[in-house]
Amino acid sequence: MSLPDLKDIDTVLLDLDGTLLDLHFDNHFWLEYVPVCYSERHQIALEQAHDFLMQRYNQVRGSLDWYCIEFWTRELGLDIEQLKREVAHKIAVHPFVHDFLQSARKRGKHVVLVTNAHPASLSIKMEKTELVEYFDQIVTSHQLGLAKEQDGFWEKLQNVESYNPDRTLLIDDNHEVLECAERYGIRHLLAIHRPDSQGGEKSHDRYHHLKSFEEIVI
Repeated sequence: MSLPDLKDIDTVLLDLDGTLLDLHFDNHFWLEYVPVCYSERHQIALEQAHDFLMQRYNQVRGSLDWYCIEFWTRELGLDIEQLKREVAHKIAVHPFVHDFLQSARKRGKHVVLVTNAHPASLSIKMEKTELVEYFDQIVTSHQLGLAKEQDGFWEKLQNVESYNPDRTLLIDDNHEVLECAERYGIRHLLAIHRPDSQGGEKSHDRYHHLKSFEEIVI
């Protein structure tokens, strides 16, 4: 559970939501804003809308559909992309992320964004944060047809972005993703202590949790 020696790392794989970006935006959007919009659109009580959505979310959580804007637009009868743009002012980068990315690039690390975010959502977030310039490559789970927590994802990633698992660092706030990557053989794994700046802390028996990217500014 200690920090890795960055001299042993060639490739840095980075998650987006909850890792580089504050998960508060996504939690607010799906748990607060969408229920209000669904309630208004279908003319039902907010509590009823919330209960229905929580049940539906849980049915697809962890699958590619869970992250798919087109899926939720069809399912809910709402323009999810447009709704995200309406609250995009809440998108925020975690502290010291820019410093970490700048230092990683200066040290010659191969920096790859590997995200479950749908391409439309990714586009909105890149527009707001201007992080895109730091990445050598961006790979979405929609390109590969599997979510990152599904077995087979990390093998498929090798087809589009070759990396040596023994000399790769993955930073992700999702423990299921880290466990899947560990099964594949990715050696260096870091989690996030508080993905949502306004939410609770997370812990895991095997992974060091970053309280701030300041800990690993190279």
